[in-house]
Amino acid sequence: MPKPFTITILLIVIFKTGFAQQSATYPKVTGYFSILQPLVTYTNGNFTSNFGNVYVVGFPFGLNLLKSDSFGISFEIAPAIRTEKNISKVSTVLFHPGAMFRFKHDFTFIGRMAFETSGRFGVTPVFNQVIKKGKDASFFVSIPFPVRFGNDQPASVSTGLQLGVSF
Repeated sequence: MPKPFTITILLIVIFKTGFAQQSATYPKVTGYFSILQPLVTYTNGNFTSNFGNVYVVGFPFGLNLLKSDSFGISFEIAPAIRTEKNISKVSTVLFHPGAMFRFKHDFTFIGRMAFETSGRFGVTPVFNQVIKKGKDASFFVSIPFPVRFGNDQPASVSTGLQLGVSF
């Protein structure tokens, strides 16, 4: 059986190497809420703006499980409201899990899988930048590039602007 002195020295070494400090910091859970403004979609050789006869806005929210300063997993749900001919309705709900690759200067790349209740599926690469970091919350801007397939529709690529708050 180890002596108390040996255990004390071992604990001091563990704390000095940062092992105990890192396990106290990570894993860490954060949340966020945002507004997504789709801008343009390319499909069938044509570009379509979101500001014509149809208007769509999304409200992504989610949880991030941060494993370290450089990696995490994100679980996002994003309902979208579509307005057409003065009728507004929830057109789809997007289930959007992904892997987060965090870099210096509060920049993050998120590779998401996409599963829409409308029957579409695909991937969404997202480029995210924190623009104002606070003690309890941070404001961010993201630019997603959704690529969608399925539901007997041609493939499409879109982009938009996402503004949000993380906490």
